[in-house]
Amino acid sequence: MPLFAIFLLLLAALFHTAWNFLLKSADEKYFAITWQSICGGVLALGLMFFFGAPPRQAWGFLAVSVLLEVVYFMSLSSAYADHDFSLIYPIARGAAPALLALWSAVFLGERLTFGGYIGLALVTGGMAIIGSAGLLHSPNKRAHLKGILSALGVALVISLYSFVDGAAVRQTPSLQYGLGIFVFTPLLTAPYVGFRYGWDSLFRAWKKNRGILMVGGALGVGAYLLALYVYSFAPISYTGAIREISVVIGAFLGWRFLKERMGEMRVVGSLVVFSGVMIIALFG
Repeated sequence: MPLFAIFLLLLAALFHTAWNFLLKSADEKYFAITWQSICGGVLALGLMFFFGAPPRQAWGFLAVSVLLEVVYFMSLSSAYADHDFSLIYPIARGAAPALLALWSAVFLGERLTFGGYIGLALVTGGMAIIGSAGLLHSPNKRAHLKGILSALGVALVISLYSFVDGAAVRQTPSLQYGLGIFVFTPLLTAPYVGFRYGWDSLFRAWKKNRGILMVGGALGVGAYLLALYVYSFAPISYTGAIREISVVIGAFLGWRFLKERMGEMRVVGSLVVFSGVMIIALFG
């Protein structure tokens, strides 16, 4: 794995973590995510005037990716509405890199090194440890089968849109393609939220947190554009796994600034993820 790619992914992870950190301070977080997406779309549209629209060969990939993003948005909201965050989160984020590696091997012919497989397994396992810390401390310790299946469904969608995007930027310019994703996705997700939860509530969330939402939208665009660029020249399997280090950074920031419990298991999980990233860097 090129060290330059790892550096860019760590920078993307910092942007992604900052975006989520800002989201924590916003009211009505579900609406806040929608507005961050809209702000990101407006920024992407402005950038598109300078850098150009996605080329014709990207539109098929773009249509599939946007539809998968909408399915992800809806499935995640449904999963969180019916089940505990501490159940959905570790399974969805932990399983997605493993599934992405599978699609990359089957359809793109990526062949990982032995060290790469070990690193990927450590990142995935460390993610599960970090997330399961919340599950074990939850009053409801029963992991419902329906919730597990919902989380696996979310992981499947994450892996699919990541795979589509990774395949697309091997054939089209990553910048223009990424801008297209950010422009078109909120055109479908925002009406869904507005009609389902109420336009008044959606606009009220904007009035309360407009500054945070605009900054969060810009960070989200920057984070994913960096990841797409790395997809264009580095193994997608490794890239999808290393991106998850943002969760480790987020856990640390939550402990340091929001007084959240770090917990022994989160510390262990963070060390496992870091070890996996180092193995990928050295032997991947």
